[in-house]
Amino acid sequence: MRQCRLTSSMLERAGYEEPSRTLWLWFEGGEKYAYQNVPADVFNALCHAESAGTFFNDYIKDRYDFTRDPARRRFGP
Repeated sequence: MRQCRLTSSMLERAGYEEPSRTLWLWFEGGEKYAYQNVPADVFNALCHAESAGTFFNDYIKDRYDFTRDPARRRFGP
């Protein structure tokens, strides 16, 4: 998996699995999500975006199916 650190108040880092075209995003606070069928150029652009949060909102959110990583579930009140 290729990874990059992101400069964002919302996102911590991103990872990309080439064969499955899965984009992994780690959000601030520990939430981890897997976005399916994301082209590699979207991952590359995210890693080089001036604002990762803005890029996420404009080019990833509501465009790709995703699942929350069940191993990272947080329990609280």
